[in-house]
Amino acid sequence: MKIAIASNDKKTISEHFGKAVGFIVFDINKEKIVNSEYRENIGKNSGECGSCNHSLMIKNIKDCQIVISYGMGQRIYDYLTKAGITPIVTDEKNAEEALKQFLKKNLKNMTNKLH
Repeated sequence: MKIAIASNDKKTISEHFGKAVGFIVFDINKEKIVNSEYRENIGKNSGECGSCNHSLMIKNIKDCQIVISYGMGQRIYDYLTKAGITPIVTDEKNAEEALKQFLKKNLKNMTNKLH
């Protein structure tokens, strides 16, 4: 299983999926990290309203089953779901802690944070 976490600095979870600089992608086998890499968010928001390219963002993480972010819009949440990627919105700020909580099945999906 691969899990992508939106991050600007490879440590903390980005405030917003569409504005994240990139994604930490963890390759998980039997609930253990076997590999990780950082991928640029090639469709990220340029600062102007509507500048996200959802197709490019999803294409970049299409091999992931899960994506974790601190916040995201309802539209990208729906696009991810339709692409077969489960989006999780969390209030956890530390990427590794969020991953640990997810693997323990303790990471709550806070859909009330969608906008």
